[in-house]
Amino acid sequence: MYWICHGFITGTYIAAPTKPPNMRDNCRDLERNTNTGKPGDHSLRILVPRMLPALYDIRNNRGVGHAGGDVDPNLMDATAVYSSASWILAELVRVFHNVKTSEAQEAVDGLVERKTPLIWSAGTAKRVLDTKLGAADQTMLLLHQGLGWMSEADLLASIEYSNPSVYRRKILKVLHKARKIEYDEAAQRAHISPKGSAHVEEKIIAPHVALKKK
Repeated sequence: MYWICHGFITGTYIAAPTKPPNMRDNCRDLERNTNTGKPGDHSLRILVPRMLPALYDIRNNRGVGHAGGDVDPNLMDATAVYSSASWILAELVRVFHNVKTSEAQEAVDGLVERKTPLIWSAGTAKRVLDTKLGAADQTMLLLHQGLGWMSEADLLASIEYSNPSVYRRKILKVLHKARKIEYDEAAQRAHISPKGSAHVEEKIIAPHVALKKK
């Protein structure tokens, strides 16, 4: 990321990235360059270089990149790293592809996928391997893994619900009303909510993990 910012500012991208000699000082040097006048200059010359040393420090001194850091890897650090890295990646999409912030973040979310052994794919539709789960839980599990928007057609193909209109009425709209998902009926797509994610993690994934340990 440092070398992407460097190339953006100087106009010359190196053939292969290497670790900067001094992450903090080198990032500060980027900020000292003259405004390029290009769209995204403030982000890639100032904002991103200010965030990189913090991410690098967490990697080195919080038990992430090296054993024996100050603390063991934990949710607090993971949340900070994920949020910062996601924002930086979204800025790259926004700047280099000239799209709105919301579109950039949606593209980034689409690249990220949670891994769970409960879902398997042979390259076509995804399948929830626990056949005892009802359609509502399967729907939330699929949305939880993908993080971003998932089309109604893809959900139907994965769950193999026999009647699309009934699925829409009894599953998607009910989950939407319960605020476990956001169902965009006009665009025929759905997105997991924080409440839905909590349900998946606590009521579906956690029991399976506990059973597997036994």
